[in-house]
Amino acid sequence: MNGDTAAQTPTGTDHTARGDVGVPVLTDQPSPALPGPRDPDDGTGTVGPDGDSPDGDGADGSIPAPPRPAWLRGLGRFGYSPPPAATLAERLVPPMPDGRGVTPERVPPSPLLLRLGLSLPAPLWSWLVRWSGWLGPLVVALFAGALRFDNLGSPDAIIFDETYYAKDAYALWHGGYEISWPEGANDHIMAGDPVPYRPNPSYVVHPPVGKWIIGAGIQIFGMNPFGWRFAVALLGTLSVLMVARIARRLFRSTLLGCVAGLLLAVDGLHFVMSRSALLDLVVMFWILAAFGCLLLDRDRTRARIAARLAAHGDGGPDTALAHRMNLGWRPYRIAAGVCVGLTCATKWSGLYVAAAFGLMTVLWDVGSRRLAGADRPYLWTLVRDAVPAFVSIVVTSVVVYITSWWGWFASSNVPNQGGYGRDWAVGRSTDYPWIPEGLRSLWHYHSTVYDFHTHLSDPHTYQSNPWSWLVLGRPVSFFYESPKQGTAGCTVNECAREVLGIGTPLLWWTGVIALVYCLWRWAARRDWRAGAVLCGLAAGYLPWFAYQQRTIFLFYAVCFVPFLVLAVTMLVGALIGPAGASRDRRIIGSAAAGLVVLLIMWNFLFFHPLYTGETIPMEDWRRRMWFNTWI
Repeated sequence: MNGDTAAQTPTGTDHTARGDVGVPVLTDQPSPALPGPRDPDDGTGTVGPDGDSPDGDGADGSIPAPPRPAWLRGLGRFGYSPPPAATLAERLVPPMPDGRGVTPERVPPSPLLLRLGLSLPAPLWSWLVRWSGWLGPLVVALFAGALRFDNLGSPDAIIFDETYYAKDAYALWHGGYEISWPEGANDHIMAGDPVPYRPNPSYVVHPPVGKWIIGAGIQIFGMNPFGWRFAVALLGTLSVLMVARIARRLFRSTLLGCVAGLLLAVDGLHFVMSRSALLDLVVMFWILAAFGCLLLDRDRTRARIAARLAAHGDGGPDTALAHRMNLGWRPYRIAAGVCVGLTCATKWSGLYVAAAFGLMTVLWDVGSRRLAGADRPYLWTLVRDAVPAFVSIVVTSVVVYITSWWGWFASSNVPNQGGYGRDWAVGRSTDYPWIPEGLRSLWHYHSTVYDFHTHLSDPHTYQSNPWSWLVLGRPVSFFYESPKQGTAGCTVNECAREVLGIGTPLLWWTGVIALVYCLWRWAARRDWRAGAVLCGLAAGYLPWFAYQQRTIFLFYAVCFVPFLVLAVTMLVGALIGPAGASRDRRIIGSAAAGLVVLLIMWNFLFFHPLYTGETIPMEDWRRRMWFNTWI
């Protein structure tokens, strides 16, 4: 995400001068979601950047740290040294690791590169450091794009639910609403015959935005597998770039941002969904975009608070100002509302995201006002911020959602000549005549869709319970063939071709450990970053437990994969250790973290044939079926 300017780093602290470029900055940042008294010594020897803290003023405006307990002082024997106390402005918005307005014009050479005998011209090195926050994530995104677009048209078939969404996408772009297709339409499409389009409306149970997006690729490249997968692959690639930038801003580390992007690039479920014309990757994209916008809004708002405190005093807490302060125009939060609306307009699961993210942004405002000096932050946040937050997130998303049905509204309300149910309210008596006819028809349509979703319980071979998702209990086979020798590239007696919707096992199993770590960081250390990651994951995961009787699948979990990746990234940062740790501690931690990342990448490469439908000997296929439930 953008915004690497001095405005976001009001203290002007230069991480490059301290040697922190690309170094994980994992200081404790307590979560405002857990109110109440807190031990001012958070384990780093100083008050966390966002934490509740006792009153006190250092000579430089910082909050002096109280004496550390003996056990914490003993950590010094293992190479731990506490960071210096932060000023209030730094606690409101910790400086970014590099970028315009942060990195100086001239950056000293890297000691590591010098030890390796590499020496770059000073201007080039300074430019690379200054723009590393974009260059690193872009390189990772290009790597992810190369993986996703390579042979994207294979398998050359309509796989799994592409049979619905590719055709619905085509119909939307050609008539504005979904249609009912004649029997044998798939065979005609795959044979390259003229598309057998007819205007008969069809009953569909998902809103149109995801299908409009899929249809954009069809408009450019034609009604073929590459065409209907193109737009989703593009969103999958962009989501890797977004998660790298989000992680960089979340953890204040370009290195960890690139690690997060790399991990998402090599997750099997994200990879498969990026190469399939289904809606769930589109849902994930808008959820991630909304989260990124809220993160930008948090930094922008807190920078504004720091500037107000500096303008009205010495930059320290000001109770009166914290109470009356209006946080002003917040375009990033409105943008988040647009993204939430687009999420809901792709699949209804976005409703839970709207609730979770709305609560999260209000709690972030609570923490900001408390740090600014408010003695009753919840009350003043409710008075000043709750209504604007509701309008920005909920009202904006409702407007976006209704607007997304414009093609259906624009269709004819003559029976069987427009979108399904478009004519329902025509001539029908109502107690609410002031509501437009089209909105009443849409409301009735939605009531039938809700009934469908809540009562969908037809057994399916690949359905799974959400309890098993994190451990990959039951993946989904999107495509399977058993070619014999001499066909489809098979060189042995029997081969297998499969597209298996399953996450990279080592990444997901590490993710389970990382979630436990994040829960501890959030509950015991009051780390707001861990709370944010858990909020995003909970919004995409926990609602499914209310529908365990429904027919649901593992690939729905792609919506929270970015947050699982962020949790693993946070764990990787903890393994590397703080910037103040000893050289030995950093070397050992970095080696352990690097080993984890390399094993995950190896695991992705091992399963790569099952993600792409590559023809492999049956024995190789069986070797990858680690559990019977994967078959």
